[in-house]
Amino acid sequence: MADAAAAVSKAVTAPVRNAAPRRILLIAPHDSYRTAPFLAAAKARGIEVLVASEAKHSLVSAYVDGLHLDLGDIQASLQTILHEAQQRPFAAVLGSDDASTEIAALAAAELGLPHNPTAAVHLARRKDLARDRLAEAHVPVPRHWTLDLTRPLAAQTGDIRFPCVLKPVALTASRGVIRADNPDQLTQAAARIQVLLSRAGLREAEERETILVEEYIPGFEVAVEGLLTNGNLEILTIFDKPDPLDGPYFEETYYITPSRLDAPTQKTLRETISNACAAYGLREGPIHAECRINENGVWILEVAARTIGGLCGRLLRFGTGSSLEELVLRHALGERPELNSEAGGAGVLMIPTPQAGILRRVEGVLAAGKVPYIEEVVINVREGYELVPLPEGSSYLGFIFARAPSAAQAEAALRAAHACLRVVVMPLWKGVREQEAGAPRSGDATVASRSQSRQ
Repeated sequence: MADAAAAVSKAVTAPVRNAAPRRILLIAPHDSYRTAPFLAAAKARGIEVLVASEAKHSLVSAYVDGLHLDLGDIQASLQTILHEAQQRPFAAVLGSDDASTEIAALAAAELGLPHNPTAAVHLARRKDLARDRLAEAHVPVPRHWTLDLTRPLAAQTGDIRFPCVLKPVALTASRGVIRADNPDQLTQAAARIQVLLSRAGLREAEERETILVEEYIPGFEVAVEGLLTNGNLEILTIFDKPDPLDGPYFEETYYITPSRLDAPTQKTLRETISNACAAYGLREGPIHAECRINENGVWILEVAARTIGGLCGRLLRFGTGSSLEELVLRHALGERPELNSEAGGAGVLMIPTPQAGILRRVEGVLAAGKVPYIEEVVINVREGYELVPLPEGSSYLGFIFARAPSAAQAEAALRAAHACLRVVVMPLWKGVREQEAGAPRSGDATVASRSQSRQ
C-alpha cells in the first residue's frame, strides 16, 4: 500500500512536511453525524478543515467542495490526498468514523504527521481481532469465540457459554448486537445478523462472514472519551449509563456526567483503558471506550480510535469548557488547551427509535423543551422517513440535552422530557418488511416514550 503511494509521497518535500498551517483534512463518510460538529468547532477557532469523502453528489457544500475519494480504493484515495497536500499542506489528517480512520492514519504517516499505526487502528476497528489482542495482553475482556458464517453453525458452538452476546465484527452503535440465553436463541440471532451483514455494505468478505460471540458480562456500563499524546492517555470525561443494558438488544439512551464512580474505580478504569490502547499500539488522537464494571473489575467492551458518535460530543463543554471536536482539532494542531471543569451535572438522551415504520410526527417537543434544566431537544429524523429500530437500525430519532446543579437532576430532567414525547409512526405496507419489523396492520401507532417504562 505504501509502495503504491511512493511516487506521490516523494513529491511531498521537506518544507511541506515541516509546514504547520492551521489546515486539517477530515476524512468522513457522507452520512457521518460527526462532520457538522467538527466544521462548527473549526469555524469557531479559525481552523481550516477540508472534508474528504465519497459524496461528490451531496447537497452539503462541505462535501461537494472537498476532496472526493473512493474509500474502497485505498491506493487511489491516498494518491488524491497526497497530491492535495503537495498543493497546500495539512497540519493533521483525521478520520471521523471507523470507516475512515485507517486511511487517515496511512495518509498522516505518508505526510510525516502525528498518527496511529495503521495496524493499531485496524485492531481497534475489528472487534474479533481486538478481543484476541487484549486477551494476549492480559487486559480484562469477556471470554469470546467467532462464528464463520460460511460453515455449519452447529459445529462451532459447542464451547460457547450462556448467556452470551453476538455482534458483527465491524459495525458500530450497537447495530446487530443481540443477547442469547440458550442455543436456540443463538441460532436465531446468528441468522438475523447474517441477513443484516448481507445488506450492510461491508467491503471485506471476512467482515460479512464473521460474527463475534462473547460471554455476557453483567455490571454498570460507562463510556469514556480521551486523547492520546505519544501514547499517554488523558481522560476528558466519563459518562455513566444509568439504565441497565441487559439485552436482548443494547440500545444506548442516557449518558450522564460527571460520573458517580468513586475515585479508586475511576483510576482503575483509566489504567485499564490505557493498557488496552497500549496493547493495540494506539498512540495519537481521540479514543472512545465502552466498559463494564462489576465486582471482578473493569472489562473492556470497546476502545475505538475515534470520538463518540451522534451529537454527544457537545456534552464535553460541561466538563472541559470546549466541545469534543474542538479539543480533538486543537490537539491535532499540537495545542494543549486548559480544561475548565464546571460545577453541577449534564446529560444527553439519545432518543431511541420506538418501532419500525414511517415517521408521521413527534408530539410534545415544545413541552419537553420547557422541562427545567433542559437545554435543547433535537429531532434528527424528518417526517416521512423510515424508522428502523435496533438491532438492524443505525441511527437515533434525536437527542435531548440537559444541564443542572447535579448529575442526578440532569438525569431526572432528561427522563421528564422524554416522557413528554409521543412518536407517531405509520406502519410499512410491505409484507416482508412488516414481518421483520413487527408493525401493526392498520392505522397509525402512537408510541409513548420508552423512559416511562424504565422508571
